Amino acid sequence: MAQGLRAAGIEFDEVDVDSDQRLEERYGEDVPVLLKDGAEVCRHRLTPEALAKLR
Repeated sequence: MAQGLRAAGIEFDEVDVDSDQRLEERYGEDVPVLLKDGAEVCRHRLTPEALAKLR
């Protein structure tokens, strides 16, 4: 997912979910998860629809 965001020229912050117990409990096996302004955009893979939400 990060590679697709970089290729699209979209800036983002990458967070290691495994290093934060609260995030690990919330997302577990559902990483990667992409959020924008606290709202979930997509999980597992980056889609064209998700990219459209980010622009």
